[in-house]
Amino acid sequence: MSSTAEKQLHLVSFDVPWPANYGGVIDVYHKIRALYQKGVGVHLHTFEYGRGMQLELQNVCASVTYYKRDLSKTNLFRNLPYIVCSRYSEELNSRLLEDNFPIFLEGLHTTMLLTDRRFDGRRIVVRTHNIEHEYYHNLASAETKFLKKYYFANEARKLERYEKVLEKAGAIVAISRKDAAYFNSRYNNVHFIPAFHPHQEVKILPGKGSYVLYHGNLSVNENHSAVRYLLDEVFRDLDVPFVISGLNPPQWLTNMAASMPNVTLLPNPDDETLNGIIQNAHINLLVTFQATGLKLKLINTLYNGRYCLVNDKMLSGSALDELCILSNGPESIKQQIRRLMRREFTSREVARRATKLQQMYHNGHNTRKLIEVIFGEPENQVFSTL
Repeated sequence: MSSTAEKQLHLVSFDVPWPANYGGVIDVYHKIRALYQKGVGVHLHTFEYGRGMQLELQNVCASVTYYKRDLSKTNLFRNLPYIVCSRYSEELNSRLLEDNFPIFLEGLHTTMLLTDRRFDGRRIVVRTHNIEHEYYHNLASAETKFLKKYYFANEARKLERYEKVLEKAGAIVAISRKDAAYFNSRYNNVHFIPAFHPHQEVKILPGKGSYVLYHGNLSVNENHSAVRYLLDEVFRDLDVPFVISGLNPPQWLTNMAASMPNVTLLPNPDDETLNGIIQNAHINLLVTFQATGLKLKLINTLYNGRYCLVNDKMLSGSALDELCILSNGPESIKQQIRRLMRREFTSREVARRATKLQQMYHNGHNTRKLIEVIFGEPENQVFSTL
């Protein structure tokens, strides 16, 4: 893309945002793509630590520059959070000082330059992907290995102290209503703009499916807890087909699924396969025990799947309550599954879903809001969407 766009900005990403295959980078990549479609020249600066250089990014960016993340263990012993100090780069700061374009920082991870007096007076906007110290407290609670548990707990304490750096930001763009309320109680100029995503229209199949689906990254502890809970507490004595799908399931899950006649495990599906099983499921069951950030798989499910049965922590300020069936506790979940398996998902329900998602999660509308926040034209939207 040419860098002659009328509006230009620097966007600093915590990770290489392509392929857009996990929560945080899905928002980053589709935000960049949406800005490109509105004619904004995005100069992407991204920290690289395993995902490599990606040619695809050149199709939606005015320029792309990579920086090595400093993963040395000495950063663990600093007073600053590891996720922050490992992403400091003087090379990056020097490059940003070469012009006066606004700077958009993805996550608290990339905010160390806010402590640099050379950026005083510069328009800097921060996208918060989580209330980070809460997220790390939850990781610590879920972790069973001592050293990892200590790291997460220590990082949570550092993040809670460090968060005050957001006072120096020109604006904060929160990803969920819950996060927006939290940041608005502490800082100025807070905006709620939901996650950017790849979906243009709903692709829901009316009618009935024959199974309940849980999908997620099966290599992470948060999802381990959810799957074990569903197998032990819900489907152990529920005569309904249950499909589990996701990346890198652990051996215990493979063994447990094989021992239950109503359970099928589909490991490591490609995108086409995953979308197919989401569309054909009668109920997409999404449970989490961490009320942090916004679960992008919830948006994916609502655009593609029929009934969406969730617990309260999955909603976590997403403003999608009316499109989901809320159920907490094993007996309540079982009751809702039995009820919903008898019902068709009608064309009227598809239309209602599409209308609601168009109102709040339409990338085009949210891009216009974002451009107003970054470039200050007009300045009348402060926290108006909370």
